[in-house]
Amino acid sequence: MITAWECFHFATLELVRSTPIKQRLICAYRRYLVSVRADEIPTEARDTYGQVIRSLCGVKPLRGEDAVAASVRKMSNQEADECAAQIVEIFGLMCKAQHSATRGSTVVQLHPSAVGDFAAPALIASN
Repeated sequence: MITAWECFHFATLELVRSTPIKQRLICAYRRYLVSVRADEIPTEARDTYGQVIRSLCGVKPLRGEDAVAASVRKMSNQEADECAAQIVEIFGLMCKAQHSATRGSTVVQLHPSAVGDFAAPALIASN
């Protein structure tokens, strides 16, 4: 099973391809983001995630297309850029949250030596 972090990682990689931005957004959503649930997203990124989903699925489709294709078709290039940036921002927040969780649970002592081993002689200044 692919994790939400992996979905956003792959979606971000999709967004940096050389194809047109609207095509990249559609592929990122259909291939990776469609299966991500809001409760899998860090709390601080859920509002942004909700905005992305509304942007990508908010337009009623025409015959023969889905909501994602219709929504992205209606976006300006600027709106598509902003939506892509929000996806990358969410991925960054997820990385930060994952790093914090990992870092907080692991303590590594680098040098198991006594404090006295690092005593430095006092420097005396004279005029």
